[in-house]
Amino acid sequence: MILAGAEAPPDLARPPAVAGDRLTLGSLRIRGFRNLAPATLSFPPDGVAIVGDNGQGKTNLLEAIYYLQLLRSIRGARDIDLVGFGEAAFHLTATADGGRAQEIAVGFERSARRKRVRLDGAETPRLSDALGALPSVIFSPADAALVGGAPSERRRFLDVTLALTSRRYLGALQQYRAALARRNAALRSAARAGSDASRAAVWEPALAEHGAVLWLERVAWTERYADRFTELCASIGEHGSARMRYETSLSSHDGQSDVQAALLDALEARRELDLRRGLTHAGPHRDDLAITLDGRELRTFGSAGQQRTAAIALRMLEAATLRERTRSAPLFLLDDPFAELDARRAHRILELLADAGLGQTVLAVPRAADIPAELTWLDRWTVRDGVIGAS
Repeated sequence: MILAGAEAPPDLARPPAVAGDRLTLGSLRIRGFRNLAPATLSFPPDGVAIVGDNGQGKTNLLEAIYYLQLLRSIRGARDIDLVGFGEAAFHLTATADGGRAQEIAVGFERSARRKRVRLDGAETPRLSDALGALPSVIFSPADAALVGGAPSERRRFLDVTLALTSRRYLGALQQYRAALARRNAALRSAARAGSDASRAAVWEPALAEHGAVLWLERVAWTERYADRFTELCASIGEHGSARMRYETSLSSHDGQSDVQAALLDALEARRELDLRRGLTHAGPHRDDLAITLDGRELRTFGSAGQQRTAAIALRMLEAATLRERTRSAPLFLLDDPFAELDARRAHRILELLADAGLGQTVLAVPRAADIPAELTWLDRWTVRDGVIGAS
């Protein structure tokens, strides 16, 4: 089916579309993705509000859009689990204006377990070449895990934000993970054989070289946006002083060579411990983005509302990073983002997003009454049993 946007209510004026400084999703063709019925959707330039009960497919649609940026599920699902029941494959094709490509297409075959990506009709030699082709930021209540969850949640946030906006970071991350996996495998092999860790040490120069890039870019990002994080939390309505800092076992260092040398020293110092436990205990894969309120860890001592506020501030910084690096506002995918927030905080968040330059918006809510007053001008669609239609 081809679905065009419905008319906005006549008594609600929509803001004028801004051309040239934001990415605009024109259409999305869906085949075999989760429970979504086959469809070709035409998106209004300003965006759309999607209304439907839980489990009907709202979040699946947002996931499909975001997949075209990250090339994997935002919810951590395996590609094979994204293929709809009884389907052999899924295919997603989007047209967009203002990004790196006018057409982004992704397909995954269940039997071959093979994924292919095309930009403007040409298959990319590497999947990583297409990362970030459709810049998007997704906000949802699940983001509370960014603050209340384990350090791995915050490391992943940093990795995604920086890998999508820095080719250098992406390359270093890929190389670091490969060297880390090989060192850990060598440690376990040595432990089984009762030998020393000399084979594991072979991988330490690569870990130090690429880990230094990760460390420096993470520290630079955190320092660049630390004050803005505090300001955003206060503007949303947090009364205490919210702070973020990069928490690491390394001392402060300047320059690639200094950090690289410090990582080599740390890896050597912990080598015997690593041998006993079969894991690498030093490096940026053990660091954290510490979030505090009045000096206390929000992860441990923060309320659900405080954690949600900090998480939304992090997503807003992610959007700011994408905007800065791509020179245009990304897509804003809002998955019932204000479900656990009072109306005043929701209003302030939307004001802050608008002030920064709110891009094309796709909002998903269970009921029409859940659409914030500030977004009632959005065209409306409904979704039921995976079928998307005009409201």
